[in-house]
Amino acid sequence: MTSTLNLFEQKNFIGLVDLMRLAHAGVDLAPLGQHLIDKTTENIGDANALMDLSLVLFLRGYRDLALTVQAEAIQLKRAYNLESTQAPTLKMLVLVSKGDLMANTPIEFLLENSVIALTLFYVSDDFFTPDQHFSAALPVHDVLFVAVAESEENLGLLKTLSMALKNWPTPVLNRPECIAKMARDTVYRLLENRQGITIPQTQRYSLAALKKQVDFLLYPLIIRPVDSHAGHELDKIDNAEKLMFYLCEQRHLEFFIAPFVDYRNDDGLFRKYRIVLCQGVPFVCHLAISAHWMIHYLNAGMADDAQKRAEEAELMRVFDQTFAHKHADAFEYIYKKTGLDYVGIDCSETPDGDLLIFEVDSCMIVHAIDPIDLFAYKPGYMAKLFNAFEKMVLSCYGKFKQTKPS
Repeated sequence: MTSTLNLFEQKNFIGLVDLMRLAHAGVDLAPLGQHLIDKTTENIGDANALMDLSLVLFLRGYRDLALTVQAEAIQLKRAYNLESTQAPTLKMLVLVSKGDLMANTPIEFLLENSVIALTLFYVSDDFFTPDQHFSAALPVHDVLFVAVAESEENLGLLKTLSMALKNWPTPVLNRPECIAKMARDTVYRLLENRQGITIPQTQRYSLAALKKQVDFLLYPLIIRPVDSHAGHELDKIDNAEKLMFYLCEQRHLEFFIAPFVDYRNDDGLFRKYRIVLCQGVPFVCHLAISAHWMIHYLNAGMADDAQKRAEEAELMRVFDQTFAHKHADAFEYIYKKTGLDYVGIDCSETPDGDLLIFEVDSCMIVHAIDPIDLFAYKPGYMAKLFNAFEKMVLSCYGKFKQTKPS
């Protein structure tokens, strides 16, 4: 860790990518956290160190404390510049909101070694005051990207941003009004009844209403609290008795329910694909394979199973000619209905070949930080996505410059 500390001493702001790479590799972040605490003790105005400390705390599981430290950093300043190994040719401003690691599009992973310079800028409802001219308060930039994720807490902010960014003087990627449509029940209504797509009917219930309906629902079903991600408090419920037990254990007041779809393959394993669309072009970011229906890449045992990794590697090799080609119409439809320049899809396939949609969202994490000794096939493929994202940003700016009156 001493060498790591020395390396980071050269950086004004470490940021999420380097910190998550360490955490993913199993490095104990406690010494780095203590180092950052010492820095902020010596200089209480060191917002960069406070923001880095909040990221360390999130990664170590101290969410409430991390949010407190993050708020202190934002009070000191809202703009955080991410350093690049290349000389930047374009400045992109990324609007982000307070919150945990699921609160914003983790765009840092997409442009880690890019010619595009990134500045994260924290916006909030209290930033928009009558005497605050929004455009004048933002750092100079060539392109603006809205990274604020859809959530109950962010709906008001997204609405305000939508109004503020009308007729913006630079290109805007991922318009806030499109992000606001990414709630699970809204996505269901966007994509239902489309040939080639299966999306389970997702309904939203209050706790009180759901308790009244337990005897009238169709089982098995999937339930999760509104705004939950990464499988937190997600469960498969087989009957009314189990649903009442689940609800009695909950502190949440709003829930999404959907019918459970058994998407096992003939070998008895479940497969979940993470796809991102970059201006409608699909890229596969991972394939998780598990004997359990609730799959996440980290709990699917991919690192422990060479056969699973071989299947993922083959998928990445032939993705454009197979999976992407087979579901091309579905991906094009999702791109048009969401209106998002960059969006993620967690999905699988039904036995009859439809694209089975679990979630469509703008804030899914994609990266190339898996250990190369086990996942040697990933960096080259992920570079295709990263290059496509960079090209999209540069192209949008180039087209804007051509149409802008001189």
